[in-house]
Amino acid sequence: MRVDLFSLFPQVFIPYLDVSIIQRAIQNGLVEIHSHDIRDWASDRHHTTDDVPYGGGGGMVLKPEPVFAAVEDILGSPPTCPLVLMTPQGRLFDQQTAFQLSQLDHLAILCGRYEGIDERIRKALVTDEISIGDYVVTGGELPALIILDAFIRLIPGALGDPDGAQDDSHASGLLEYPHYTRPVEFRGMRVPAVLQSGNHAEIASWRRSQALKRTYQRRPDLLKTASLSKKDIDYLDELSHDDRKPG
Repeated sequence: MRVDLFSLFPQVFIPYLDVSIIQRAIQNGLVEIHSHDIRDWASDRHHTTDDVPYGGGGGMVLKPEPVFAAVEDILGSPPTCPLVLMTPQGRLFDQQTAFQLSQLDHLAILCGRYEGIDERIRKALVTDEISIGDYVVTGGELPALIILDAFIRLIPGALGDPDGAQDDSHASGLLEYPHYTRPVEFRGMRVPAVLQSGNHAEIASWRRSQALKRTYQRRPDLLKTASLSKKDIDYLDELSHDDRKPG
């Protein structure tokens, strides 16, 4: 998979791409990531990439000329792959979107800055808009790294455990179950006996019930769309009944 990142501050990406899972995925040839400084395509001697908005108002707006030049030079005209704009106005990023992105052979990401981008960039170049939440950060670089991390770990071979991503929170529509490791007892708190039993069926059942319970307690909204068995539904009914008990 190839990823092209367009940014005014591409140096932001370097430290994160050089460690851990993403670094290993790059070294193993699972993904290649190319970052591009939009300023390199500015035509004036000051490398101007922003200007005041028509109609007045605060802030600066990312100019169309250097963005069009950068994108078309790298991706072609029209672009030969999807171009995602990181923006608070985009659709909310989730695990399903991460999975969809992980299936692509080529993806480009445009990182917004300042007050926003010239609308002509959005209309002529951008194919998708993604937001990581209902809040605003200084630029699209950190959000781009978040979605990069989320979908690269879903590429087969990116994780040491081939099934690791399947158990992550949100991968199954539920939050993940609790984890324990050595020692068995720490400050009076013990690892649940079922996890030491060696009975894989009982462990799987415990983990499922714990995932259901944690989702019910923390993110009940997720249960509306999760794939639930009759056993799951009966267990959730028990939890609901227990909550309604007085005292």
